[in-house]
Amino acid sequence: MLSVPQHYSIMTWNALLFLKLRIPGPWIRGEVAAAVSGLAAGAIVAYLLYGFVRRVPWPRPFRFRFILVHIVAMPVFGAAWILLSIAFETMYTGNPLETRTLWRFLNLPSELPQISILFYGVVTGIAYSVERRARNAQLETEAARAQLAALRAQVHPHFLFNALHTVVQLIPLDPSRASEAAELVGSLLRRTLEEQRDEVTLDNEWGFVSRYLEMERMRFGDRLQVRADVDPQIIDELVPSFALQTLVENAVRHGAANRIEPTAIVVSASMVDSKVQLSVLNQLDRVASAHNGNGAGTGLSRLRERLRYLYGDNASLTYGDRGDGIYQATLVVPRARSRR
Repeated sequence: MLSVPQHYSIMTWNALLFLKLRIPGPWIRGEVAAAVSGLAAGAIVAYLLYGFVRRVPWPRPFRFRFILVHIVAMPVFGAAWILLSIAFETMYTGNPLETRTLWRFLNLPSELPQISILFYGVVTGIAYSVERRARNAQLETEAARAQLAALRAQVHPHFLFNALHTVVQLIPLDPSRASEAAELVGSLLRRTLEEQRDEVTLDNEWGFVSRYLEMERMRFGDRLQVRADVDPQIIDELVPSFALQTLVENAVRHGAANRIEPTAIVVSASMVDSKVQLSVLNQLDRVASAHNGNGAGTGLSRLRERLRYLYGDNASLTYGDRGDGIYQATLVVPRARSRR
């Protein structure tokens, strides 16, 4: 199967051959040949430039190295366009020294940087615009999937049954706690339905997680032991919505839910190397293999996919058995302090 540049080469050769045979007058044929060659070369270089832009995504946060890369690439692609135009035009003239493109740039060398800047700017501008729209569309899709996933996690029949069972059991024993439990279930569902943002403050996220853990403590009692170490200095930092909740829920579902013994869960949030790090640890037992199976993989792999679209290579998510009976999930995102 022919590649795109090969298709353009064949089309250009056929067009130049047609010009040479059909259009009267060598001067007119030469100018038209130069125009056809320039268009064909521009199409090929634009195709290659678009591929280059996709390999150099717009950084977040912005970096000076990004500008430097494009400053270096600009004359390279501009020169490639000119050389490729001369190569195509040579198909018509038979001699590169007789091409109008070559003599035009030898007589007017200042046109090279002008055309390079114009060509490069137009193509990269369109490419980044297209990539941004595609990225935004993908972000909306991933955010919707995360929202629905969180909602399904909260209204999962097993979770809902246990939550309602907890409320029913508390009614004759402690009506005030039963009322509190019912309000917690309602607040969890309401927050999940209303949250539309890709990023929220750590304070906001931790507030939601705290309510979730409070509900689970009513269910598990002393079997669920939670220790939190959240740095108050980063409470206004932005984190992906439902990210910490995903880590904590995964620890509860595959840790405390499968153990008879008390299960300790440690939640920490700190600043490491100018990045926000969220970490959740929980004890493992004989269900460790199940914890590493599909149950853990679905939610965490989906979260990892969201991170890739939100931050590119600037974020990471690692999880697994440390080998000492502790399962650890660690999320690292770039710092972007919220302006409230």
